[in-house]
Amino acid sequence: MNCLKIICLYFCPSVNPNFEEYLEGQYLFEANQLLIDREKHLFGEITEADAITAHEEAVKKLAADYEALEKRIEQTVQQSLSLSSEETVPALTSAVKAIKLEEEQDQLWKQRCQTPPAWRPKKWKEHHDKVLHELVYSRLENPSSPTGDQENQSPIRADVQSMGRQLKEDMQWVVEEVKNCYPPEMDICNFYARQYHQTFKAKLKQIADSVLDDKDCSFLLRWVKEFYPGILEKPELASNINTEALGNLLPDELLKPLEEQYLSKQQSDLMIYIDRVLDEAKKEWDQGKEPTRDDGCYVSPVAYDVIQFINGIMTSAHITVRDPHKAQKITSNLTDFMQRYQNFHEDIIRQNKPHSKAFIKANLSCVEQFKDFLVDRDLFPEDVQKNCLQVLTEMKQSAHTYLLTPVHKVLKPHYKKLGTSDWLKKNTFKKLLNSTEEELRELQGSSQSSFQELIGQLYQEMTVEYVQRLLKGKIKLKDSIQQQKAYETVKENAEKLHELFAKMGSKQDWLKEILTKMAEVLKLQDIPAIQMQIVSLGSAYPDLSEKHVSALLKLKTNLSKADRKITKTTLSDTLKESRADPGTQKFFSKVEVR
Repeated sequence: MNCLKIICLYFCPSVNPNFEEYLEGQYLFEANQLLIDREKHLFGEITEADAITAHEEAVKKLAADYEALEKRIEQTVQQSLSLSSEETVPALTSAVKAIKLEEEQDQLWKQRCQTPPAWRPKKWKEHHDKVLHELVYSRLENPSSPTGDQENQSPIRADVQSMGRQLKEDMQWVVEEVKNCYPPEMDICNFYARQYHQTFKAKLKQIADSVLDDKDCSFLLRWVKEFYPGILEKPELASNINTEALGNLLPDELLKPLEEQYLSKQQSDLMIYIDRVLDEAKKEWDQGKEPTRDDGCYVSPVAYDVIQFINGIMTSAHITVRDPHKAQKITSNLTDFMQRYQNFHEDIIRQNKPHSKAFIKANLSCVEQFKDFLVDRDLFPEDVQKNCLQVLTEMKQSAHTYLLTPVHKVLKPHYKKLGTSDWLKKNTFKKLLNSTEEELRELQGSSQSSFQELIGQLYQEMTVEYVQRLLKGKIKLKDSIQQQKAYETVKENAEKLHELFAKMGSKQDWLKEILTKMAEVLKLQDIPAIQMQIVSLGSAYPDLSEKHVSALLKLKTNLSKADRKITKTTLSDTLKESRADPGTQKFFSKVEVR
């Protein structure tokens, strides 16, 4: 009898469908109700012999019908994940209701004193769970989902990916369709999730127990730590599944060796990649090629390429092992690379070839990029970060020394006139400024910030040289007129020097203030005023010593020894009482005074 006829019978009050008709039409719940009604009727009190014989025949028929219904329900449950929504949902819903009804009937028989039928308890719920367990196992054992380009995958990767895709598609179907066939108390989404999780876990455990090559190891880890959690985190699944209750796909004793193998491989790959970058830079150097220019600046790809490699590998590792601290093993050998880079840098300086300066300027930009990359990141072990930053500091300082030493050599004839009688003539300092400007233009070629640092150091070294020459005491300022002249000269020199460096991009404004404060001391005649100015200078720069103060005051030959002594004592007392700010700039400690 076709389904249309069954539907007609079901909805027509004058027609009562029989068990076979309900079964054929997939009305499993209604068929089950008929069987339970027959069971209730058959297992009442029976006294007459003929009735007993008829009863036995009816019981056999009922047992056969129960068996037929159970088989149909089992088939329906087995097809939960493979039929279309129109075919699955009504039949599965009816089957689930029948299972629930049978569970209730089992409980009722438990409460009776009467001997139950041979088929009681039926335990259809327990059988339902077993069927689903076997269904899940078979679907992961023989996944139907296509895996794309399997030819380029190892058997392990193909198997894992096929199982993973089957799991994803099936769980999607469960939350979209199957869920609607079950009452909430059966918590079917979590039941399926547990079955898939345990089956997938067992499969992966077998794989992890074997010897894996590096690609398979990485792929397996990504499924455990990234892809599988990603499936469960999808909103439609996460809202229906208790993912935390599922636990990990692999136990720690299997996961740890996989992570160690993966991290060791990533570490090895990183060092190979970044060593190639450095080798390519050395090749360019050996061939006598100048670095390329970008917007007037010499550029080297070393820092950019190395940073890209590190970022790429570490980003992937953070996802794969889900532990930034563990992932730091990958960069634990970075200090070795930095030291090789430093050796290459020092070779360039030592050989001092025509293209050495261009390479060093390009390296300065790389040093800056590396420093910015290393600071405030969790990609590196603390000792590696510290050691690499120290290497970079040494590289920057050697580059500055290499580039600035020739500058000081050119400026030395002009330095010699500072603090002498010629110095008070405007033309003398102007020559120094002109030569400095020419040298500053020659220093250009590194990135803007690197150039700022470089000329900032030159500005500081020139200011140190200026103060050092002045404190040598080659000029004696006998009266207020000469001292006023010296004040005006120092003040103007400070302004002109600052103006030149500021024009070139320097931000070292504090150096101008040092010369200006010293100039004020030369101008002042009142002892208390001189004391206040010295204290102001010492408070701003606590490395100002009594020797520096003594040399400065000796330029003012109209000051008595007692005045100089009391001024120095005032400074000493002030510095003892005050606590120096750790961030205060040091200057006078670099100024040698005999």
